[in-house]
Amino acid sequence: MTERTPHHPETHTPTRTTDPPGRAKSAAADTVVETAALTKRYGDRAAVDSVDMTVRRGEIYGFLGPNGAGKTTTLRMILGLIRPTSGSAQVFGSAAGTREPCSRTGALIEGPGFFPYLSGRANLCTLARHRGCSDRSVEDALTRVGLIDRGGDTYKSYSLGMKQRLGVAAALLGDPDLLVLDEPTNGLDPNGMADMRALILELARSGHTVILSSHLLGEIQEICDRVGVIANGRLLRESAVSTLLGDAVLKVRGTPLDRVVSIASDTAGENGFRIDGDDVLLDISPDRAPDVVRMLVAADVAVSSVGPDERTLEDVFFEMTSGSSRQKGM
Repeated sequence: MTERTPHHPETHTPTRTTDPPGRAKSAAADTVVETAALTKRYGDRAAVDSVDMTVRRGEIYGFLGPNGAGKTTTLRMILGLIRPTSGSAQVFGSAAGTREPCSRTGALIEGPGFFPYLSGRANLCTLARHRGCSDRSVEDALTRVGLIDRGGDTYKSYSLGMKQRLGVAAALLGDPDLLVLDEPTNGLDPNGMADMRALILELARSGHTVILSSHLLGEIQEICDRVGVIANGRLLRESAVSTLLGDAVLKVRGTPLDRVVSIASDTAGENGFRIDGDDVLLDISPDRAPDVVRMLVAADVAVSSVGPDERTLEDVFFEMTSGSSRQKGM
């Protein structure tokens, strides 16, 4: 076998062996990642255009965007893997790519790279020795991602999902404070996705900060505290998931429609409802459904359904990115 060096810059997890100077001060700060007018140009094309982004300590931050929107380029600048054309990125209060941020960050960007003929365990041990981690940290990482029983198998024999798990295990070496995960559930079956979701939630509960880029908007909606939506290189919105989705409204379907509309007007006000096909949407809490049902029955309305109408993150995403996501694909 010809000796070669694996491509590891994208599986970027420098290890923390000692606490860097000023660590206590930066760890106490609320902001872990902050970018200001962060821009990356390739010729005349702006891959990332003046992005102002903030990630807070201990949260799971979902980073969303269509293919080609600038997600991976932004994450690479935050990790110090590429330099911005202009603007800045600060991680733990220091410039991205400098000693303290690198020592406290683990990442998986665009898939892992490992020696194909070494076992998963041997690959991690190679990384661990390079980063000053103990063999115990390798076993802990394999256990966390569910590969402890397959650690002795060669990397080339792994399925796509197992390779992805090993990449996450590499990011976990050294127990970093910040994890940047780009599509960590790629190739996983439903059980594997559930395990990865549980792992990310457990990491956040134990005080880690996670930036999660994923095309699975349902997963993002379920586990993320806040999200940033990027399209065509520009950050369109950054907010809490609950704020982005808004409050649920009450959806009513019944006949005749004109009586449903009349009751909706009496209940929610003249401007407090809208008609959507056969449904009437009232801008009131779904908790008021029993009262509305009683009014409908009293008005001799044949009620088909009454219940909450909640927007999903997918609905919001397509509204915000309009044509860009549909043109380029998720």
